Amino acid sequence: MNENQIRVLGVLITNSQKEAGKVQYTLTKYGCSLKTRLGINIPDNKAGLMILELTGNTGEMDYLQNALEKLEGVQVKSMVFD
Repeated sequence: MNENQIRVLGVLITNSQKEAGKVQYTLTKYGCSLKTRLGINIPDNKAGLMILELTGNTGEMDYLQNALEKLEGVQVKSMVFD
């Protein structure tokens, strides 16, 4: 586990009105892994895009990423810098 790893997640919520509560619950549950959170509303598509910078140990980052990936209507892409 690399404690100095920088991981950035792009999270697309395809129906933000329907899925936002599940995403928010997940982010709160794993909130210790969040360093930076940026939300972008896409009103024409009723979608939302979030950019998340993660912090902490990589195991905790994995838990958050995996939990988000399991949510219906949510797409997750990651960038990892060692």
